[in-house]
Order: sequence, then C-alpha cells, then structure tokens
Amino acid sequence: MRTPLNVPGAPKAIGPYSQAQVVRLHGGNRMVFTSGQIGLDPATGQIVAGGVVEETKRVLENLGAVLEGAGLSFGDVVRTTVYLADMQDFTAMNEIYATAFGVSLPARTTIAAAGLPKGARTEIDAVAVGRDL
Repeated sequence: MRTPLNVPGAPKAIGPYSQAQVVRLHGGNRMVFTSGQIGLDPATGQIVAGGVVEETKRVLENLGAVLEGAGLSFGDVVRTTVYLADMQDFTAMNEIYATAFGVSLPARTTIAAAGLPKGARTEIDAVAVGRDL
C-alpha cells in the first residue's frame, strides 16, 4: 500500500506529482521515496539566491521537511540521487551535503543534468526506510 505525502514545510510540487510516496511493507516497516527537491524557498516559490551553496542548503532543508513529514530523518536515508547543472559545482555541493548526513552516509549517485527545473543548480531525491508510525 502506498500513500502520497505533501507537507507544508517544503515547496509545493511544481507539476503533477507528490513530494513523496510512503510505501508500507510487511513487518511494520515502510519506505519513503521522495521527489527531487530543488532550492525553492517554500514561502516564495523562487530559487534562493547565492549559487550552488545556498541552493544546496535549501534543497536539504526542503528534503528534511519532507522526511520529517514522513516521521523520518536524514539518518533513515539509504539512497540519494544528486543532479547538478554543472559538475564544476560538485565540491561545493558535496561539502554542504556532508553536513546533512554526518556519519550516516547513504548510497549516492551524482549526475550532470543538461537542465533542471526553474534553472536550479542542484536537485536531490532520496529513498528512506523506517518503522511504521
């Protein structure tokens, strides 16, 4: 069974999708599949200023809000995909990314994308696993 998730602390979807899908598994576990988050300020719906560093911070705040809405945290994330508009931003993104996950590092793929929604520099999605609420 799956349930769409939309939380007020993250930007509203800019297309026909939910912020995440919660999949309930046997044994009281669940998986959460998030949609990609970009550096949108939830209050304004605009990309935050300041380049990839500020965008990555906002991306992670948005992703954290979606995870929190599912009753999870970055420590529950098992996999992420990072999309960068320019691989020259890899080091800067990586430094900010590391602060969110600490020692609980998920598996990750980083991809150079020809373009991201709203001209974003970075986008991150995640898969998390946790106990049912």
